[in-house]
Amino acid sequence: MQQVKSEAFFVGARPVDPRALPVPARRSPLKRLNNRFNRTLVLHGTALRRAGMAVLALAALGGLYQVREPIGFGLSALTTLTQGGFAEVGLAVGEISISGQTLTSEQAIFDALGIQPETSTLAFDVEAARGRIAELPAIDTVTVRKTYPAEVAVSVTEKEPVARWRVDGITFVIDATGSQIGEDFGAYGDLPLVIGDGAADDAMVMIMALNNFPQLQDGLVALSRIADRRWDMIYETGLRVQLPEQGVAQALSKLTRYQSQYQLLDRDITVIDLRVDAVVAVRPTKREDPEKS
Repeated sequence: MQQVKSEAFFVGARPVDPRALPVPARRSPLKRLNNRFNRTLVLHGTALRRAGMAVLALAALGGLYQVREPIGFGLSALTTLTQGGFAEVGLAVGEISISGQTLTSEQAIFDALGIQPETSTLAFDVEAARGRIAELPAIDTVTVRKTYPAEVAVSVTEKEPVARWRVDGITFVIDATGSQIGEDFGAYGDLPLVIGDGAADDAMVMIMALNNFPQLQDGLVALSRIADRRWDMIYETGLRVQLPEQGVAQALSKLTRYQSQYQLLDRDITVIDLRVDAVVAVRPTKREDPEKS
């Protein structure tokens, strides 16, 4: 390595006042803050972005909660306007046909349909209407369909009535399970009549037992449930046949034999008591003494 004399560095040198030398510029507080922010963004940018999105989501949910009622009102109003719009262009329900009902009134079915003047065929909910009609007491099956532009058709089949049940002065029509399926207004006079508390629940058993003895049904007007334990048979002549709690079929068979042999049901009596096995007790009709009248 070549050595250079120190004098070589001073060739052309000149004296300078140190106060005249340039001073490096100092960084402003704002620039320092900006540098720190950029460094933080580079190092932790992903975490910061996720936190910011979470805050925005919470703020959005809070805002929606505050305006939930106005939004609900607006949607309801929009639905109403849409319905009305469909109705105005000819899609309003204008014809409703109902068939198959006897026990169920047309008004009850119409109410269950839920159709209003502004209801459009397009927006009418067939399944919801079918479900409401199916809940009516006498309905067994129901079909609801809509035909564009403006028709709704309802077809029902009702439960089969097996008897009439009179209780508290009102006569109902009941099915095989004893359930009330309608009120009798005189159209089911050919059905057996059962009366008394609990009569509906056991009516079908008694009716099926009587079906085996048609001879006993002539002139029979009602079956009366006594203390929810046994039956009395009431005839149009006023005759009452008292049946036992157990062995009803045997008692009916015995009564049939007595009717065939002695025309017991046609006698001038008011009561035939069959409640005790092997005993047939009768009560004659009371006659006024002419001398006392």
